[in-house]
Amino acid sequence: MILLSADNQEANTVRISVRPLVEYVFSSGSIDSGFRTAGAMHEGTRIHQQVQRTYREGDQKEVFLKAEIVHDGIMYRIEGRCDGLIQTDEGWMVDEIKSTSAGLDTLEGGRTVHWAQAQVYAYIVAKEQKLGRIGVQLTYVDTSTGEERRFKRVCTSAELEQFVHGVVEAYAPYAALRLSNAVKRDESIRSLPFPFASYREGQRKLAGAVYGAVKEKRKLFAKAPTGIGKTMSTLFPTVKAIGEGLVQQMFYLTAKTITRTAAEQALGLMESRGLRLQALTITAKDKVCFQEETLCSKEACPYADGYYDRINGAVLDILANETLMTRQVLEQYARKHMVCPFEFSLDTAYAVDAVICDYNYIFDPRVSLKRLIEEQKKRTVLLVDEAHNLVDRGREMFSAAIGKADFLQLKRDYKTANKAVAGAADAVNKYFIELKKACGDARQQLTKEAPEELVVLLERFVSEAERLLAAGGEDRQLLLDTYFAAQNFIRTAKLYDSRYITYAEVQRSDVTIKMFCLDPSYLLSQADKGFRSAVFFSATLSPLSYYRDMLGADADDYSISVASPFRREQLDVRIKPVSTRYRDRERTREELADSLYGLVSERRGNYMIFFPSYQYLQSVYEVFADKYPGVRTIVQGSGMGEEERERFLDAFDADNPETLAGFAVLGGIFSEGIDLQGDRLIGVAVVGVGLPQLGLERNLIKEYFNGEGKNGYDYAYVLPGMNKVLQAGGRLIRSEQDEGVLLLLDDRFLQPHYRELMPEEWKD
Repeated sequence: MILLSADNQEANTVRISVRPLVEYVFSSGSIDSGFRTAGAMHEGTRIHQQVQRTYREGDQKEVFLKAEIVHDGIMYRIEGRCDGLIQTDEGWMVDEIKSTSAGLDTLEGGRTVHWAQAQVYAYIVAKEQKLGRIGVQLTYVDTSTGEERRFKRVCTSAELEQFVHGVVEAYAPYAALRLSNAVKRDESIRSLPFPFASYREGQRKLAGAVYGAVKEKRKLFAKAPTGIGKTMSTLFPTVKAIGEGLVQQMFYLTAKTITRTAAEQALGLMESRGLRLQALTITAKDKVCFQEETLCSKEACPYADGYYDRINGAVLDILANETLMTRQVLEQYARKHMVCPFEFSLDTAYAVDAVICDYNYIFDPRVSLKRLIEEQKKRTVLLVDEAHNLVDRGREMFSAAIGKADFLQLKRDYKTANKAVAGAADAVNKYFIELKKACGDARQQLTKEAPEELVVLLERFVSEAERLLAAGGEDRQLLLDTYFAAQNFIRTAKLYDSRYITYAEVQRSDVTIKMFCLDPSYLLSQADKGFRSAVFFSATLSPLSYYRDMLGADADDYSISVASPFRREQLDVRIKPVSTRYRDRERTREELADSLYGLVSERRGNYMIFFPSYQYLQSVYEVFADKYPGVRTIVQGSGMGEEERERFLDAFDADNPETLAGFAVLGGIFSEGIDLQGDRLIGVAVVGVGLPQLGLERNLIKEYFNGEGKNGYDYAYVLPGMNKVLQAGGRLIRSEQDEGVLLLLDDRFLQPHYRELMPEEWKD
């Protein structure tokens, strides 16, 4: 909704595009049922070209326009691209093109916000060409039928000038507040000291590298050990860059909630030293929704009903009074103003200096913050925490799967209610029937081509579903979910290239097809393209060459590896050469249990024991609990909620009167990101080398990278597995005072290839 770019070189100057300006002033009404069409009510390339092809010689299309208006001492530079400028017998006419799938009969003379956009363009043209009057036209196109409908007005230049000045006046309180907050922010940054008495060893080196990457507009890939203070080492130099006018905004991107808390705490510490910077944390919709069931419609939710009538007041209120906008703060203001807390966080995110959120808001094409315009990206920095997680997350974001079962059900559900939807669903269902036959006895099919025939059928289904969904009505959750799945599949097909493979699998009576992204590096690099700088950092970004490759580094991007600041004597690393291979697990589980008891019985305290899977964990735990009932244990459960996670971590109390052994899973919520300093954790055991489970997708990755001249087994199995081991081992030494024992249980830890992947401080 809100996009503003303040120019630090010119005080009291605001740059704003026409569309976000009028959307801020004129958007109204409620959040819909969660359905937003792929092409409805926004410029679609196909629709625009269809209309613009009808223009005559002398007509103009995609006309860049700009104007300057002064209001209350602030210069507003308004700019945008007009769809069409048409010559008529009465003179020039501005043409604004919009698409809709809800049907042209629902438009009732055109939308207010669309008229406003067209009239701002008309004002600029009339002023530039000194016209006394000018035509304004809205052209709507039905995305399903291609049918067009036009609405026309003629406006005098005086009317347009009065209208545009009224728009600027309505926008001015927001703009003035943003400028005032920016001045206070920059003044506070100039006098902001590093928030600790001194830099830890290696911390200044990392902070300097981050600042250099931001200044030089490069990516940085940084391997920095646990405990060095990576969060502050990346945030502090970026904050300084904001104060110097190099950067306008930063995104601190994480894979897990717990690392978002670390970023909030770091910003809070800087605030206690005088910083006045506005930061916001985006929390997933299902976690912040105030309703028992997440149904985004005015009928089901009072926070969705009339949302756009109240949102500007809510944003102004929180920007005027808050700096660190955590989940709790956002929820407080959302209740006060009766607005959806999730949508509120998204709308406010465009206006703050720092956003803390999940990777997907930048990298995932399904949910990314679409309103970050290119000009804003150029002054935005991405700080990607625990960046090793982004490789597999990237694969997930850029892959898409769809199955037969839902289309069969939709065919049945709409057989009489809507023959068009039923027919489109039936066509997709028939495709899957043929695909199932083609899979044969192997119950599987592989191809290096995108399933173009299916994509065409899904496009037809989407078109029919769109029309029905846009009309509203009774609960259509299955249709809505299948519509989104089809849209994602179609979108992914447009990304398809040699880095993909398509596979189909038959499971019982159902069949699914998946376009699987084998190598996400190119698409990740495209997603962060346009941003001023991106910093990828982790304690386990090792080997750096692998992560540079997989995260899409260019040859001239920077890398840095920071040595551990801790004394080797703090960490006692031991290796127990026992086989944890799948075929040997039953035979060696008693030996493992005995070794684990040997560790936890040495000294009273808290220990964590990590396993490569829940099944393996339970198998060894049964033996351990049976043989050593005197040891207090706690076990990570599958699908733990936030309260359960907190209770698990709270059990690791420094003052525990007895030994505690926590059994957890490698790569899970407790194997990275948690910070149990001092006597809260004195020993860690890692069972196995963390190799992912053998499976179709991992083998496809292996074969792909073998074909690229790389070690496919390492790329698919060894490197992701050892990363989990390094993360788990990194839970132990978190500060200069920590000491502990790290027990590695697997004979492969003694093999040269695996030892090469260990940190130096583990190798003695």
